[in-house]
Amino acid sequence: MIEGGCNCILPLEPPMNKQSLAGQDAFAPANTADVADAMITASGLRIEIDRRRGRGAGLNPSGRFEPVQREVFDDGWQTWEELPPFKTDVQVEKPRTAITRNASPDIPFDRSINPYRGCEHGCIYCFARPTHAYMGLSAGLDFESKLFAKPDAPKLLERELAKPGYKARVIAIGTNTDPYQPIEKEWRIMRQTLEVLNKASHPVSIVTKSALVMRDIDILKELASRNLVRVSLSVTTLDRKLARTMEPRAATPTRRLEAIQALSEAGIPTSVMAAPMIPALNDHELERILEAAKAAGAQEAGYVILRLPLEVSPLFRDWLLQNYPHRYQHVMSLVRSMRGGKDYDAEFGKRMKGAGPYAWQISRRFELAVKRLGLTRRSIQLRDDLFVPPDGSGVQLSLL
Repeated sequence: MIEGGCNCILPLEPPMNKQSLAGQDAFAPANTADVADAMITASGLRIEIDRRRGRGAGLNPSGRFEPVQREVFDDGWQTWEELPPFKTDVQVEKPRTAITRNASPDIPFDRSINPYRGCEHGCIYCFARPTHAYMGLSAGLDFESKLFAKPDAPKLLERELAKPGYKARVIAIGTNTDPYQPIEKEWRIMRQTLEVLNKASHPVSIVTKSALVMRDIDILKELASRNLVRVSLSVTTLDRKLARTMEPRAATPTRRLEAIQALSEAGIPTSVMAAPMIPALNDHELERILEAAKAAGAQEAGYVILRLPLEVSPLFRDWLLQNYPHRYQHVMSLVRSMRGGKDYDAEFGKRMKGAGPYAWQISRRFELAVKRLGLTRRSIQLRDDLFVPPDGSGVQLSLL
C-alpha cells in the first residue's frame, strides 16, 4: 500500500527479490553495510525519522500473511509532510480464555497470561514481534503503536481457576509482551490479574523490564509471604545511550536496578535476566550486569542469546545499519556463527543459547560470573499446594 498521496495497491513481491525484507539474505547481494543500507533506503520501506521518533523499528513492512506490501514514494503532490506520526492506539481484544498453554520442552512453564498484545517499549530485538502478523499488522512500527488490551482477562482468569479439576501450576506473565508496559498505568489489567491470583493463592512468575512493577509491591509482598511469586527484571545493558536506542520506551537501566532493589528489600524473590546478549554489541557487559544486579539484591540470574525469528531479522538488521553501521558485518557474522550459518535456528534446546564456540564462551562466562557472585539459576521453587479455587460467583463477562 502506497504511503504517499496516492492510494494504490501493489502486488506482493516474491520473497527473495532484492527489495524484499523476508528471508535470511534480504540484504545480502553484496557483503557490505553501505550496499545493504542503500538497498533498504531504495526499497521505500524505511519510515522517516520524524514520523517514528521515539520508536524502535525503522520499518513497517506488511505482515507475512498479507497480499500487499507498503511502499513510500513521492507522488508529486508534495504530501510528505501530511503523513501522520505513529501514535499509540489501543484497541480492546475479547479473548475466550486468559490462560495460554504451551508444551515447549525448553521452557520451564506450561501456562502463561498476556494482558496485552503488542508492546509500546519498542525493543528492536523482541522475538514476539511476528505475532502481530496474525492481526493483519506489521511486526515493525505497528507492533509498537497498534496495541491490544484484554480488560476481561482478570475475570476470565477467575472463571478458569474456578473450573472443576483445575490443577495449580506456576503461571508465567511477561513471556511474550511486557505486562508493565506504559499503557498498564491506565488499564491496570496486570494489577487486577495479580489480585485474582493473590486471592486464590496461585503461584506466578513475572518477567518485565519496567520499573512500574514497583507499584504492585503491596500485592507481591503478600504473594511472597506464602512463597507464591518471583519477579525477573530484564537488564540488557547498563549503557543509557544503547538502551535508549534499542529499547526506546522501556525503563532506563538505572530504574530497573532500582526496581530490583525495591523488590528485594520488600522480601520478594528477584532475579535478573541478561537478555538478550547480542555479540559485539552488549555481550561484553554480561559480568557488569550480573554484578550490578547482585549489588541491588538479585538472588537468581539467567541469560538468553539474541533471537531473530521471521520478521525480527530484517527489522534488527535495519536498526543496526542505521545506528551501528560499522558493527553491522561483525555482529551479523557472530550471530550466524551461533545459529548454524543462519540468522536464526528455532530448534528446541538451541534457540535460547545458540551453538558453537562463541555461544559456548558466553555460556562459560555466565557460569563463572554466577558462581563468583553467589547467584543461582532457578533455585526458587514456588508453592502450588495452597491454591484455593475461586467460587466463581459474580463472574459475568461482557458480551460486546
